[in-house]
Amino acid sequence: MQTHPGKGEEVVEVANNRAMGFRVVSRGNGSMQGAPYGLEIIENCISCPHLQERVFCNLPPPALEQLSAITSGSSYPRGATLFVEGQAARGVFILCDGRIKLSTSSRDGKTLIVRIADPGEILGLPATLTGKFYQLTAEVIEPTRTNFISRKDFLNFLCEYGNAALRVAQQMGETYHATIAELRSVGLARSAQEKLARFLLDWCTRNGKGEGKIRTKLTLTHEEIAQTIGASRETVTRLFSSFKRKELLQVKGTMLIIRNKAGLEELAG
Repeated sequence: MQTHPGKGEEVVEVANNRAMGFRVVSRGNGSMQGAPYGLEIIENCISCPHLQERVFCNLPPPALEQLSAITSGSSYPRGATLFVEGQAARGVFILCDGRIKLSTSSRDGKTLIVRIADPGEILGLPATLTGKFYQLTAEVIEPTRTNFISRKDFLNFLCEYGNAALRVAQQMGETYHATIAELRSVGLARSAQEKLARFLLDWCTRNGKGEGKIRTKLTLTHEEIAQTIGASRETVTRLFSSFKRKELLQVKGTMLIIRNKAGLEELAG
């Protein structure tokens, strides 16, 4: 498992990261020293080109300077774990690039993916604010870059900058509404076919490009999609084959092409 220790353990972390195939790209000031896993090079929070796009990053200069001073940036490959369900909260991870799946598991090994986190989100917020355990497991599903802030530094930052605290509250509200929408979509769907059609349409809305034929990169496996919509992997594989035969979609490696959006919308109800 790949996790982020405190600042006093930097040497140990760097050694462990290299041994496990990870590459640490910044320390303390948020500067980026390379582009591992093909990720975009960002020098620091202040010069980030996404400041106007992301709620938490779009802060006044003094807050951004303080944010850069307390963050530690790292890059992760697919399969790395930021934190696990039941682990004591150590701090938050600001997702700069890539995507993270947030899941929960039962004692008998069943896994449910609650949602997929997109760039700009802050992961581990509820547990960090309350001082309790992480309620979900955060696992990388595509090359990812994050900024970590320890719980102590994060709470002090929010106390000092009220506008940052307001942004955090706004994100928690947005996450709540997104989670409810996801649960409604899965829980009220009448069949696995309807659930998968809704999932694909939602994924394309968030990540797709194009007008007629919508193209998007789908990095989730059939097993992960099944864990998201509450179905079996075999069912998801069978439905994908059915959708292909009906010429609703086409799959080329990780590239998903929606050929008939109206047909998918009809299946989604």
